[in-house]
Amino acid sequence: MTLKSFLHLRFLIKHFDYFTFMGFSLNLVFVFALILVGISLLSVVFPALILHEFGHISTDRYDPFEIGNNAILLIVSSIIILSLGFLYKKNKLPSFSSSINKLRNFEITKKQSLIAGIIILVVYSAITAPELAIDETTQFPDVYTLLVALESFPITDSGDTVIDEQNSRFVRMILLGFSQDYLNNIKVIPFISSVILVVVTGIITVQMSHRRIAGLIAMIILLQGYTFLEYDTIAVYENLWVTFFLLSIYSINKRWYLSGILYLLSVFSKAFATPFLILNFYYLMRSDNNRSTKIRTSISYGVIILIMLGLFSIGNTIYDDIIYVDFNRFMNGLSDFSSQMRFDSFLLIMILPTTIGLFFAARNGVKHAESMLFFIPCLLLAGPLVTLVTDYFVILPYRFIPLIVFFSISVGLVIFRNTKSS
Repeated sequence: MTLKSFLHLRFLIKHFDYFTFMGFSLNLVFVFALILVGISLLSVVFPALILHEFGHISTDRYDPFEIGNNAILLIVSSIIILSLGFLYKKNKLPSFSSSINKLRNFEITKKQSLIAGIIILVVYSAITAPELAIDETTQFPDVYTLLVALESFPITDSGDTVIDEQNSRFVRMILLGFSQDYLNNIKVIPFISSVILVVVTGIITVQMSHRRIAGLIAMIILLQGYTFLEYDTIAVYENLWVTFFLLSIYSINKRWYLSGILYLLSVFSKAFATPFLILNFYYLMRSDNNRSTKIRTSISYGVIILIMLGLFSIGNTIYDDIIYVDFNRFMNGLSDFSSQMRFDSFLLIMILPTTIGLFFAARNGVKHAESMLFFIPCLLLAGPLVTLVTDYFVILPYRFIPLIVFFSISVGLVIFRNTKSS
């Protein structure tokens, strides 16, 4: 045995447990993702099935196996895309595989990506800006509650649960109040937040994939999403919490000490972001940060948790009074994907192939592919879990925007080869 062979064998023995664990971890995450994505898509094919069997619904009025409006599109497109993926993976059609490889290896220069990114943002802003002149009361009547809450902010003990819940989102209310009082339009800050969200989506995709073209594709996919465009200028259902959360993920590799602060800003923009901390931890553990940085970042998250609990305890919020466990509401929440995402056709078509693609990308050494593989099912599960433990919140379409963001990032990771895969 040569010295090189001996050293290689010694390395494998030493790190056997690590490799075994990482492979086991990836397989578990993949199964978890397939289950949640599968349940979500089942609700698209048979919208009444889960509700009929487990949820609050009259069994006499609905056929549990009635086909949904998007069922045929989903089934046919999934068969075609997965079949093409299989042919590509097995190289059954060399000319087709060669064309796909050229696409996956395609890249643009930094200058070209900057120009393209600016064009995308200019076109998006030009198309969207006229929405700022629309009176939101004609779009979403819920804005009346927000406007009343702004008049009493920062009071959180008015006795009106709805108003107090609005005012407990301190960061959001401060920014919306600034937009209304100093920018003379409550929609301006939500619109700016959406623009920043698009930009950061592109940047973090480049950070993960090391491909500039992937970042541009992620931006385009996000901007074609019906749900994103529906709420990108809406004050009462703004994207501030999503933007802060995405920035908290991005800063893990750039300015780790800002990650916890940005996460805190996300939570106090919308409490729905609270369980997302597990995503921060997972991404942190899968990052390239050294051990000491990971420890410091984890400690900062612990401090943030203590601060968050302290603020909830000393302030007058509604969150201590809305706990109510109901398994039927959880099942209702799982089925809401079908109704709330029915207009996001591209996501419906591509979420299963993208999930499978992330698994193979992770196996090929794309580190953050596993993170995205974990993010997608967790974001699908977040809404149902919230409805499980409270009778106050319901799942609305805008709460799927984090899913749309990370789905967009995931598509970029899957399509284009990572030049820095381990």
